[in-house]
Amino acid sequence: MAETLLEELKRYVGFGVEDERALVALHAIAKPHFPRIARVFYDRILEHEGARQALEGGESQVGHLRGTLEIWMSQLMSGPWDEAYYELRCRIGRMHVRISLPQHYMFGAMNVLRQELNGLIDEAYLDKPQALRAARTALGKILDLELAIMLHTYREDLLAQQARNERLSTFGQLVGSIGHELRNPLGVIETSLYILKGRPGAVDERTAKHLVRIGEQVGIANRIVSDLLDMIRDRPLQRQEVWLDEVWQEALNAVQRPESVAVREEGLAALPAVQGDAGQLRQVFVNLLENAVQALEESGGSISLSAAAPDKGMVELVLEDSGPGVSDTIRRRLFEPLMTTKARGIGLGLPLVKRILERHGGGISYQPRDGAGARFVLRLPLLPAEDANASVPSAG
Repeated sequence: MAETLLEELKRYVGFGVEDERALVALHAIAKPHFPRIARVFYDRILEHEGARQALEGGESQVGHLRGTLEIWMSQLMSGPWDEAYYELRCRIGRMHVRISLPQHYMFGAMNVLRQELNGLIDEAYLDKPQALRAARTALGKILDLELAIMLHTYREDLLAQQARNERLSTFGQLVGSIGHELRNPLGVIETSLYILKGRPGAVDERTAKHLVRIGEQVGIANRIVSDLLDMIRDRPLQRQEVWLDEVWQEALNAVQRPESVAVREEGLAALPAVQGDAGQLRQVFVNLLENAVQALEESGGSISLSAAAPDKGMVELVLEDSGPGVSDTIRRRLFEPLMTTKARGIGLGLPLVKRILERHGGGISYQPRDGAGARFVLRLPLLPAEDANASVPSAG
């Protein structure tokens, strides 16, 4: 059986059972000092403008990040150092890509931890040179292992992000050209339809029905063009105080659904107002509702939207439906433009939702439900994005 990357890295740095024992022993000594080390760590980060800018503009306060770092240090020394540990550490590298944190700051930050923890080792094992050497060696190996994992996932995600950006750039150029060119013939069709409908007796009843159908299809085509253009342009956010229960009701009224599809909501009215663009947030709800309704059209079912109380300046909304859900294969590409499994639509609804929420300083993720159905978790800051603070997991 082939070696996993974690096993290869362990072998490369020579991390073994003796190192695990030394770290577990060190954990009991170091744990009371974690809060102090976390303060030193983030104080050092905030001294540097580039690192500070990467941290600010996101989800939580630095106090929350200190708590996350304490958990990270505890896991660092207590293990188990298995594949689940590896996956947990990989998320840190991915987060660094998401917030555009230059990796030299991560190396510098890791050195802060190395210095502080080595200082504890020197003090605790002053009269035990053999234990001191074992603890220092084990700490060096595990921190090197952490750096290797972070750099590996950072590189992977950065390359994937660059590839996506290149595809989106080509997509944008194509859409910009085609979208504007389509506006002209669609405008001519709309004008001709208006003229024909305005002539009493000029068309019989059957022809009139076909004209209505043409008008409906022109409206669909215009909507597709608008969505395409919205994906490639940065419309300025018209920020104002927005009550999400009102925006939800507007979206609900705009989306047609069969009687077999029931919709309910819970907790929206109790939420405080958010600062955002009401029109664009309405589009978020419309797109998600339309997707859910289409998933339930044939079988019927239910759609629910629930709101959680604000946590650390963020509002969390959960939209669920009882439809078939999303397969594992599609899930990883769910928010990519032109990715769709539906008979109609071209795969712009969810990418546009993601773009709007991220421009507000929030985000969206897909979380599978127990059994059938889809679940989307939306997060929005109570304050504008530029006034919030980013959440960065632990070391870096």
